[in-house]
Amino acid sequence: MPENPVALTVADVLALPVLAAGLPEVVVGEPGLRRPVRWVHITELTDPASFLKGGELVLTTGVPLPGDTSEVRRYVDELADAGAAALVLELVRRFHRAPDALVRACRARDLPLVTLARDVNFLEVTQVVHALILGNQAEVLRRTQHIHDTFTALTLRGAGPEDVVRTAAEMGRHTVVLENLAHQAVLCEPVGVSAEEALAHWERRSRSAAVEDRTTLHEPDGWLTTPVEFQGERWGRVVMLPTPGTPGFSAEDVTVLERAAMTLTIARLIHTTSWERRAHRHVLRDIAEQRHRSPAEARARAGALGLPTTDATFLAVLVDTRHDATEVETLIAPAFERTGLVGALEDRRVGVLLALRRGQSWQPAVERLSRTAREADPDAVVSVGCEVGDLSHVARSFREAGRVAEAVLPGSDRLYHQLADIGLRHLLHTLRTDVRVQDYVERQVGRLVEHDAKHGTDLLPTLRHYLDAAGNKTVAARRAGLSRQTLYERLRALERLLDRDLEVGEQRTELHVALIALAVLRMTAPPSPTST
Repeated sequence: MPENPVALTVADVLALPVLAAGLPEVVVGEPGLRRPVRWVHITELTDPASFLKGGELVLTTGVPLPGDTSEVRRYVDELADAGAAALVLELVRRFHRAPDALVRACRARDLPLVTLARDVNFLEVTQVVHALILGNQAEVLRRTQHIHDTFTALTLRGAGPEDVVRTAAEMGRHTVVLENLAHQAVLCEPVGVSAEEALAHWERRSRSAAVEDRTTLHEPDGWLTTPVEFQGERWGRVVMLPTPGTPGFSAEDVTVLERAAMTLTIARLIHTTSWERRAHRHVLRDIAEQRHRSPAEARARAGALGLPTTDATFLAVLVDTRHDATEVETLIAPAFERTGLVGALEDRRVGVLLALRRGQSWQPAVERLSRTAREADPDAVVSVGCEVGDLSHVARSFREAGRVAEAVLPGSDRLYHQLADIGLRHLLHTLRTDVRVQDYVERQVGRLVEHDAKHGTDLLPTLRHYLDAAGNKTVAARRAGLSRQTLYERLRALERLLDRDLEVGEQRTELHVALIALAVLRMTAPPSPTST
């Protein structure tokens, strides 16, 4: 497994002033200077390997070194077999340069050989290095405890998967991805790279890293993975990706990843909403509201959830309901798992992003969606935006669907609504709360409404029949059930009351718009969706 990030290496020890004073020179084995040093061992024995456990920096004056070449080779073989980190030879008492046999033997076993040209106090070296090692070990314990405490706190406060993944990424300083068994990236917290870089071709890359029952480092991509379970069954896994410019993973990273997986397992038991649904909801909201950092990130996140993002067109659909939006979402989502993103956008509104093959008609999919939505709420209103050719334009489709939803008249029984269905009455319904519209209605026909209320007359219905008949008096009289003479008298009364000439087309249009707006204002509209 990965090495501890705070372990001293052979190179670190050689750079310490206590050893640097001896003018250390690396004779062979320079690549081995990255080896961690677990301890320092001073020896003048010809068989020191029996006292080693691995990772020791062996210090010797060379006095006991055998003179026979085969014995020198045996001496080095035993050190290498015991896992010694390096051999340091002081050139003061017996040797003035490293023996050739020793150099050859160390080179053959890739054991770093370092010589010291000046006298060094070996005891002081052990004191300094051991103090640093013990200090580092204490720091490792402190940081490990901090990791455990952090994830325990997340568990106790019932944190969701987003918080857990974000914390793992921050503590490990690596990108962390939570994926399910279908190799869909449910959550991604990028570090050092963009989300689109981290999630590019995610499913293909993920399938090349075999799923294991334990924490595993996958080569050559360098992924560190550990499984996430739910009720005793594997649910997916959490993946830590290497950060460019950093030296791989540490033992601390392993701890972070394993504690994150354990916390996620507990979180999966606490939170009833499936993580896939949460992921769809978050990605959909980011796309609809253009909260993503770039179009490329939006494509990467949506694609990692299984949505087709190439060679496709996209359509935004809104479902407004009198019920809890999550109920409708739960009913709709299974039918569009592979061709759309479904998520509650507000308490009473569900958003759907459909991905269609180029040239494919969207009407059948929307009709199926509408019928499914009405199984949960017979009064659900389905509004459709414009079809767009790129995911980066989906926000425009959602805005259009929102305008359509605002214009739908109460009681409409259409299966779905689109912008082409929106006429003057729908437009005025959309603008019904605008005080300028209300003021316009009052100025145009307010006196007429008051006159009918005060005198018990029916001039307002007469005007409506006349305007609906486009000024045709014969048709207006028949629709109103009046004689032509009575109609003429009422029209003259209307002209006097409103100070209008009903033979002028523009004035008739102004009055007609005012009457339509008045009818819209008098409608009993359903309660508006409450924003989250």
